[in-house]
Amino acid sequence: MSDESRPEAPSDAPPGPSSTAHPTAPSTAPSDGPKRRGKVARKHTVGRVVLISALTLALVTALSVVYFVRHLNGNIEGVSIGDVLSEEDRPQEVYKGNGEPLDILVMGSDSRDCEGCDIDQEGGGGSDTSILVHISADRSRAYAVSIPRDSIVDRPDNDACTTGGTDVMWNAAYDNGGPLCTMSQLEQMTGIRVEHFVVVDFGSFGKMVDAVGGVPVCVPEDIVDRKHQIFVPKGNPSLLTGDEALDYVRARYVGELIQQNDISRIRRQQEFIGALVREVKSAGTLTRPDKVVKFLNAATNALTTDDEFADVTKIARVALQLQNIGLDKVQFITLPTEYYPRDSEFFGRVRWTDQATEIWKLLTEDKVLPKSLIGDTSVSAEGPPGSTETPTAGESGTGTPSGTPSSTPSETTSETPSTPTETASESPSPATPSETTAPEEDPVPGVCS
Repeated sequence: MSDESRPEAPSDAPPGPSSTAHPTAPSTAPSDGPKRRGKVARKHTVGRVVLISALTLALVTALSVVYFVRHLNGNIEGVSIGDVLSEEDRPQEVYKGNGEPLDILVMGSDSRDCEGCDIDQEGGGGSDTSILVHISADRSRAYAVSIPRDSIVDRPDNDACTTGGTDVMWNAAYDNGGPLCTMSQLEQMTGIRVEHFVVVDFGSFGKMVDAVGGVPVCVPEDIVDRKHQIFVPKGNPSLLTGDEALDYVRARYVGELIQQNDISRIRRQQEFIGALVREVKSAGTLTRPDKVVKFLNAATNALTTDDEFADVTKIARVALQLQNIGLDKVQFITLPTEYYPRDSEFFGRVRWTDQATEIWKLLTEDKVLPKSLIGDTSVSAEGPPGSTETPTAGESGTGTPSGTPSSTPSETTSETPSTPTETASESPSPATPSETTAPEEDPVPGVCS
């Protein structure tokens, strides 16, 4: 056969004799093709495994978050406002500017179902703490106004309250209809429309404190009340456990200044709330997922809110707004009050002053509260509670001996009344009607200043 009649070798055929081989003959050259294809296949397999694993992890994490949020939401008890209070029973929003101010009534509820819990000589449940939190429409400031529980006010006569009343104790509203009655009472007395309310159970409050490992507070002297099994150790700061924190914020009889028992307790509550907020925001808590989970679980277990607020995501949004405002712009204020005169049937109780009326008016208009109204007595949520030095007994105004404090309540000499009551015979002379309760003029028992 001539060379022209032979089939031409492929152009990519290797040189040499193999180029003349029959086209159907098997190739003897080494083949790298299958190996390269195998490597590519393994890469694709690894990629699919990583992708599936990532998606599975994300799904599990998302489901865990959803489950946890639902769990937290399930802890919160929601109460409908609209089912009880009609629009005719409530004030209208006064502020008409840009944005919307937010008013939240915070109450502390004590079931008093434990030994030594009858601090106020009352049975059943009650609200010993009432704080109106006002967040400005432009979210540049916030005020937390504490209302003395001994204030004499008028209770509304509507479906929120079991019975109405004239010249009644502020905290009696909680026993006459719960949080909705207290909220309605606030709206009637102030003209402020409350968007949300929050009730914190004191029993779970202690668990919140334990969840973050305790809260440091400056306590100038041992707080002792044997009758109610209260003992809070002095310290600057003193790291309070849950039980000690409850005693600190609830004790009414501290030192000799009995006439300011409610005012001093309000101040201690303000100091402690600020300290708790700072502890929750600290790196020692936020970088510990176990602490965060325990705190959130304890916090939501303690809450009763209106049904629109019974959602942790909504509560978190409000918390973020407060954080964006800055703790230095969140001010705790005690409502200005004055004691009733000795010859009054309400001797030992307090009434709101003209300054208190002005504060409510400015808040309805979402205006800044001037220093002439709140003075130097407001407490910032940012600063450390109390002073950096522990005052002596004489400086704190308690009359407690300056010797070494006892380590247990039974070993400490207490000058508080053995049977605290709210009768006039067991309280020192209150201030005259023209005098308002001014913490800057009188020492506040149990608080560093």
